[in-house]
Amino acid sequence: MKFRIEKTFAKDVDNIRDRNALSKLQDFIALLENAESIHSMPHIKKIEGYDSFYRIKIGNYRLGMDVSSKEVVLLRFLHRKDIYRYFPKRG
Repeated sequence: MKFRIEKTFAKDVDNIRDRNALSKLQDFIALLENAESIHSMPHIKKIEGYDSFYRIKIGNYRLGMDVSSKEVVLLRFLHRKDIYRYFPKRG
């Protein structure tokens, strides 16, 4: 599956010090590359009230994604207490 990484995602990952979460994130990205569609992947949930935003739990962190028919955009990777302040963007 085709995916793209946003600058906000890269900055979030640079600030993470939890090696276990980073390792699981790396495994998820490898799985994403080989997946046929986002719906074939386990543990992905749609954000209520939005058409294309999804999230996945990775330890105490959440990965926020925007899914279209052509590609998946990795938007944010933040701690569970902070993710919904910044994802999904409103307005």
